[in-house]
Amino acid sequence: MKQFFLILVCFITLNINAQNKDVHLLSSIYADSSITKDKTAKVLSISVAPISLATPATMLIVGLIEKDSILIHNGLKTGGAILLTTVVSVGLKYAVARPRPFNEYPLLFHAKVSASSYSFPSEHTSSAFSTATSLSLAYPKWYVITPAYLWACGAAYSRMYLGVHYPTDVLAGAIIGTACSFLSFKIEKWLITKKHRR
Repeated sequence: MKQFFLILVCFITLNINAQNKDVHLLSSIYADSSITKDKTAKVLSISVAPISLATPATMLIVGLIEKDSILIHNGLKTGGAILLTTVVSVGLKYAVARPRPFNEYPLLFHAKVSASSYSFPSEHTSSAFSTATSLSLAYPKWYVITPAYLWACGAAYSRMYLGVHYPTDVLAGAIIGTACSFLSFKIEKWLITKKHRR
C-alpha cells in the first residue's frame, strides 16, 4: 500500500511539474506580442486547412489530367496520410479531453482566434506536419522540404502564440502528423510490393 501511494505522489508531482513548465513556456511565447506578429500568426493558422486539403486534391486532379500515375499515387498517399492524421488527432482530443490554455488559465491567456473542443493534440499542427512530411517523402528535394517544414513550424508556433495550445499539444501534433505520413507511405509501398508478388 505504501508503494502505491509513493508512486501516486511521484506521478502527481511529475504531472504538476510538467504542466508548470508547459504554462511557463507558453507564457513566454504568448507574451511576445505585436500587431504584425498577430496578423502573421493568424494567416499561418488559417492557412493550414486549405493547404492541407488543396495539396492532395491538386496532385490528384493534375495527375488525372496529365495521366501521371506517380502524381496520382502521391496524391492518394498524401490524402491518406492527412485523413489518418485527422482521425488520430480527433480521437486523442476526445480521449484526453485537455482544456485549452485560455479556459484553464483565463487570467494568463485569452484566445486570439476562435478555438473549439479540446487542446491535446494540436490538430492544426498535425495536419501541417502531415502535409509537409508527405510532400517531402514524395519529392525529396531541398526546395520542397525546406519551405514545407518552415510553413509547418510557423503554423505550429502560431497555435501557441495565439493562445490556443500548449507547447506539448504542438509537439504531439508534429509527431502524430509526421508518423501518420510515414505510415501512409509505408502501407502504400507494402501494398504495391504485395501486388507485384502475386
